[in-house]
Amino acid sequence: MIVHFIGAGPGAPDLLTLRGRDYIHNSSVCLYAGSLVPKAILAHAPPDARIVDTAEMTLEEIIAEIVEAHAKGLDVARIHSGDLSIWSTMAEQIRQLQQLGIPYDVTPGVPAFAAAAAALNQELTLPNIAQTLILTRTSTRSTPMPAGEDLTTLGRTGATLAIHLSITNLDQVTSQLLPLYGEDCPVIVVFRASWPDERILRGTLSTIHKMIKESGIDRNALILVGKSLGHSPFGESYLYSAARDRTDASVE
Repeated sequence: MIVHFIGAGPGAPDLLTLRGRDYIHNSSVCLYAGSLVPKAILAHAPPDARIVDTAEMTLEEIIAEIVEAHAKGLDVARIHSGDLSIWSTMAEQIRQLQQLGIPYDVTPGVPAFAAAAAALNQELTLPNIAQTLILTRTSTRSTPMPAGEDLTTLGRTGATLAIHLSITNLDQVTSQLLPLYGEDCPVIVVFRASWPDERILRGTLSTIHKMIKESGIDRNALILVGKSLGHSPFGESYLYSAARDRTDASVE
């Protein structure tokens, strides 16, 4: 028996990895985050699988389902949206599984910021413009941010920011970043990246708040902020430069 933690990707069912698909197909129990994971993902489960929506369950109730499956020798597919490495609550589940001696593994998924960039047909790191991407969020009704991880501190780097779980906090985002990035800094909000109802709103730090208010978007949106999102001229990377020494295998 094993628990497979599976990142289901940002929403589009065909962005599920082949490994994730196979683990779901071979698991007798599927626990999934119903508010974010599309039902089409569950079509890969065996016809007689126990399928449980964990959206309204507590951590203790989820672990109880896993313990019951473990007692019966049944593999579990624990399906989360996006990728499990950020804001997935996987760590607290794994901590309990370790204490209980229940084996597990982890299968990555396509993260929301990557799906958003794909929807924009855009690279987020550009030579001479931006080479750093920061993934972060703000505090609303969720866990408070640790000291030193506020937007004002992160914004001083000038890096491109991918701000998750914060669309209801957009006034805070813009007020904290305006003095650092300037009112004309590009901002793109991607709502439900890769879903059929995906929407993209392009603005600046001075205009995006009004645009979002008029759009009615109040959830499931990623905020991207940074100069790399605009149309500034950028250079070419050294990777494919004719001047690069291609005998140096250390340059990739």
